[in-house]
Amino acid sequence: MGKSHRAAKVADRIKVVVASALESKVRDPRLGFVTITDVRVTGDLQQASIFYTVLGDDEARLNTAKVLESAKGLLRTEVGRELGTRITPSLTFFADALGDSAKNFEDLLDQVRKSDEEIANLRSGAEPISGDDPYRQSRPKNYLSGE
Repeated sequence: MGKSHRAAKVADRIKVVVASALESKVRDPRLGFVTITDVRVTGDLQQASIFYTVLGDDEARLNTAKVLESAKGLLRTEVGRELGTRITPSLTFFADALGDSAKNFEDLLDQVRKSDEEIANLRSGAEPISGDDPYRQSRPKNYLSGE
């Protein structure tokens, strides 16, 4: 329990440090509008996986990936300086598919809404075959009292 709690605290700290360093230290114009979404650290604190998203097209994503790879040393130095631990974790960057997943989910929801509208339109003009609702049953007047 102690290891995972400490790893979670270190991961949170790395997330803040890397985001701050990207904003203030990395001066590459190719760096897009990047957001650090998650950081996962191994139990021995030697490796950190950093997940990020980039606002923009595929070219912006590709350029940002190149910038992050080239700035990895600078970012690791900043992380080591801020953490103050004996071992500074190696950093690995992963493009987070969060935005793509959210878009796919929205597309699926739109399809469901359209099919619901079609069904509602079909249902609005439909009438029972016999004229009466076959599922509605008449109840005795004293239904609640049980008589």
